[in-house]
Amino acid sequence: MLEVAVIEEPAAAEASLDPIRSRILAALAEPGSAAMLAGRLGLPRQKVNYHVKELERHGLVELAEERRKGNVTERIYRATAASYVISPSALAAVSPDPARSPDQLSARWLLALGARLVQEVGALLTGAARARKRVATFAVDAEVRFASAADRTAFADELTRAVTTLVGRYHDESAPGGRSHRIVVGLHQIPAPQLTDRDERTDPQQHRGTAATESGAGQDHRP
Repeated sequence: MLEVAVIEEPAAAEASLDPIRSRILAALAEPGSAAMLAGRLGLPRQKVNYHVKELERHGLVELAEERRKGNVTERIYRATAASYVISPSALAAVSPDPARSPDQLSARWLLALGARLVQEVGALLTGAARARKRVATFAVDAEVRFASAADRTAFADELTRAVTTLVGRYHDESAPGGRSHRIVVGLHQIPAPQLTDRDERTDPQQHRGTAATESGAGQDHRP
């Protein structure tokens, strides 16, 4: 079983988003038959069996073993991964494109960068799983609480200078056999659930910063 599987096919994404099938996927973190799942989920066995077959058809579950019980063969299934991520590539032409209207201060552009991150790293994970290799990546996740908007701006400016300096120091366009990598740095406010008007007036802003580098697998991703 994979730790994370990336869903790239639209039909597989649709199958995974069905409420019953998503429950079955979660339940099959522990292998089981249709009859066992029916008992766990409180659903008719025939209905569970149908949905399991559909999930198997899309590669989201797999046959783990077959058990012979008298004249009956019990088929035991398991999920192919502990968790799943739907790649923006499943949305094809309507997936976010960071090349469209790049703007460092745009939340929509940050979201597009995040979508590309999922798509590219997902493709790397899929290829690495097939080749039984690891993907060389690195990520930093941190939280910072700013006292003022001016501090946030100063932080962003300093971070930009630091990253630009590092990229300039290590980037070698003509390195023989070199591999291009992409670095993504983002800063966004952490959503506060169900804040009241009073909370919004009195609670200082809190932000999350993320930085990640991803292997380009030979693609030309110029910093």
